[in-house]
Formats: sequence, C-alpha cells, structure tokens
Amino acid sequence: MRRSSFWTVVIMGLALLLVPAAPASAAPYCGLVWGSLDKTAPGLSGAPVTNVRTGQHTCYDRLVIDLAGPAGGYTVRYVPEVLMDASGAVVPTRGGASIQVTVNDPAYDLAGNPTYVPANPSELTNVAGYRTFRQVVWAGTFEGYTSVGIGVRARLPFRVFELAGPGAGSRLVVDVAHLW
Repeated sequence: MRRSSFWTVVIMGLALLLVPAAPASAAPYCGLVWGSLDKTAPGLSGAPVTNVRTGQHTCYDRLVIDLAGPAGGYTVRYVPEVLMDASGAVVPTRGGASIQVTVNDPAYDLAGNPTYVPANPSELTNVAGYRTFRQVVWAGTFEGYTSVGIGVRARLPFRVFELAGPGAGSRLVVDVAHLW
C-alpha cells in the first residue's frame, strides 16, 4: 500500500510539471485608462513659455512645457499634420501619428521679447531611444498662443494636466502611453 501511494505522489508531481499553467488574466497596461480624443481646458494667460522638455517613464513618454505663471489653458489633439501658428505651414514630424499641443500662453513677455527661443525648432529635445516619442518640434507662437508638435510612433492614449510650481510658475504636462 505504501509503495502505490509513493508512485501516485510521484506521478501527480510529474503531471503538475508537464501541464502548462493557465494564463494570467490580462490587466490594463500599467493601469492606464486614458483615451486618444482631444483634451482642452479654457482660459488665457499672459504667463510666458520658458522651456520645453521631455522625459521617459516606465509606461509613457512625457512632454513638459514650463510657464512663468499660472497656465492659461490648452488644446492637445491628434492632427493629420502639425501646423505652424499664424501661417498654417506644415511642420513635418517623424512617426506614425502627430499631436499638436497648443498652450493659451505666449512665448514672449509683455514687451514682446521672446521668453523661449528653441536652438533647433525641428528638434526641441533629443528623444532618441524613447519608446513612443519620435520628434518634438516648434510650431510657433502668435497672438498669445504657443504650439509644439509631437511626432509619435502611433496613435496612442494620452493625458494632459497642469502642475503648479516651481515658485509662481506652472507646467503643462502631456503623457503619451507606450501601449494601449
């Protein structure tokens, strides 16, 4: 009797090793619940743009527009082509999709002096090696509005929000997910 119990345990143990485990249930990628439709916030501000920068995160790539005061509002949306403020000229972007980010804030002060002048309008930041971003371009500033274009790998979910600080400044943040 003991011998058959031993072999039963051995056979059951081997069976457990040979049977593949059931797949885990698929959870939302990184818990993201963003969509890809337009995001807007009303308002105007005289707080000028002072910088544009990017960063990489585990689940998304991030664009940050620094402002010298409270943000005035924004429109962020996927577009067929990024267009230059005022002229409407096409600003080429690399990638499978393009996002136009317009902040309701100028890139100049009350005297008309520039507060942000990109060294290279075609490459505001170096996004080589990013999972989603392919290019960040300058699309101009005109009549109190400033636009930046983001060339992305594909049409992916994104979110937009504002952060206070540092100091009296603020930041507009655009996160674009790596996956759906």
